[in-house]
Amino acid sequence: MKLNRLKVMVTGGAGFIGSHLVDRLIEMKNHVIVYDNFDEYYAGKEDNIRNHFGNSHFTLTRADILDYTTLSKAMNEVDLVFHLAAQAGVRYSMENPTKTNTVNTTGTLNVLTAARENKVGKVIFASSSSVYGSPQYLPVDENHPKNPLSIYGASKLTAETYCQIYNDSKGPPTVILRYHTVYGPRQRPDMAIHIWTQRLFSKKPPVIYGDGTQTRDFTYIDDIIDGTIKAAEIENSKEQIFNLGSGSRVQLIHVLNLLLGLTEKEGIHMVYEEAKHGDVQDTYADISKARQFLGFSPSATLEQGLNMFLQWFKQKTRA
Repeated sequence: MKLNRLKVMVTGGAGFIGSHLVDRLIEMKNHVIVYDNFDEYYAGKEDNIRNHFGNSHFTLTRADILDYTTLSKAMNEVDLVFHLAAQAGVRYSMENPTKTNTVNTTGTLNVLTAARENKVGKVIFASSSSVYGSPQYLPVDENHPKNPLSIYGASKLTAETYCQIYNDSKGPPTVILRYHTVYGPRQRPDMAIHIWTQRLFSKKPPVIYGDGTQTRDFTYIDDIIDGTIKAAEIENSKEQIFNLGSGSRVQLIHVLNLLLGLTEKEGIHMVYEEAKHGDVQDTYADISKARQFLGFSPSATLEQGLNMFLQWFKQKTRA
């Protein structure tokens, strides 16, 4: 499926990842429908897509994926759906399990059902490395056992199961993408890099939950968007689940030290607090499958990505 002059829906299209995807899709001359309820989980998402207001190739539908009637109507004559709408947040999910479960499971079921009803050509589902839980080996490939430690991870795994059932039962073809610790401009304010940066510029000590030796596969947003687009364009592949990550891992303490250097805030000391329930020790994606079948090739270094994030953050805080 060539992504050019198609009618495309992006659920959660005003969010961090979704808005970057919308930018790319419009750049590729598609008509994009952003379907987003602008949930109160965090503010400011409208700014992510404001530059497309008034564009004839852009439509904004302010609605919830739990509203099936509106969702199905908005999906009329859509060629492709990128389903990114979700209740995010591992820690949030442990305090708000019902909302997380409902949005991520029932919401996904609604998207799949509406896509089938409207004869959509393909659905790309944004899942998460959280479905794996604590890794039994590293790097983690797509066949690794699934033992999520959080309600968020469990809800994403259930949603994956719905995708696979629909894929095998005359539903729309689906591709599942397991994103690994995405960062970059417009990153959600509840994510570590954003929180640390906010505290550094407020002259407050950054907090690390745990001892800082935890590792994450930090993946720059442009690389995630590249992989997501490639997953939509792949034709007739039997491979329907892909890890998208940088294919490397780094300790949290190293990331924070990089931020300290890049922001010239070396004099600020870190604070260590007890690790949060639901957080895993390591994430590290085996991306060989995505390289082979999608031609996925992440290129941004962590330092490059952090610099891009910091440029955006400084501009945003000056506005």
